Amino acid sequence: MDQVKQHFEKEAREFDEIILQLIPYYEEIVEAALTIIQYDNEARLKVMDLGCGTGTLAQKIKEKYPNSRITCVDIAQNMLKMAQSKLQNYSGISYQNEDFQELEFESEYDVIISSLALHHLKKDKQKKQLYKKIYKALAEEGIFINADMVLASNEEVQKVYMEKWKSFMQKNVSKKEVENKWIPKYHQEDWPVKMMQHIQWLQNIGFKEVDVVWKYYNYAVYTGKK
Repeated sequence: MDQVKQHFEKEAREFDEIILQLIPYYEEIVEAALTIIQYDNEARLKVMDLGCGTGTLAQKIKEKYPNSRITCVDIAQNMLKMAQSKLQNYSGISYQNEDFQELEFESEYDVIISSLALHHLKKDKQKKQLYKKIYKALAEEGIFINADMVLASNEEVQKVYMEKWKSFMQKNVSKKEVENKWIPKYHQEDWPVKMMQHIQWLQNIGFKEVDVVWKYYNYAVYTGKK
């Protein structure tokens, strides 16, 4: 995670631009994640944003649920600074500079949400442990939403996923940059697992109504309820 932290510390200022260049249909991903949160707009939701980045999701939540209280957590201090700048006009937001593997959830949350972060956990054991902590930290009927990178169920389909992803990136940056920078970073810093594996883990832990609400090859938005 130290390498991941250094990566995001360096790229915090350019992150919002980079993410649109590298992540297919990122705005649809954010919209899908937000749509799953179904409460009255005046509800005083307690929300945790794990790996909040520059605060894009948190901002969307505050726009839809102005009375929500959000805890933004990120391993990179510079990301949190960007989030604080983006969210400076909103109240009810706190910030924690912490590795979410070591995070102690202090109370119950109505919503725990994460975007493009959990795949940085290297081992399956770490991912499952985090899911267990998330489940325990949710209020009854609380929801977990994850927007993240995933693997296909077999190597043949995974090759299709990768080619589709490369093709998307090459619409925005050069083929040389894709092959010499972003694909090597993927192999060094990203450890996604199969979509069906996530579903099985969540169900085994006790999440109900587990569903995939949006998917484009190697990117997905999925959810579960306590």
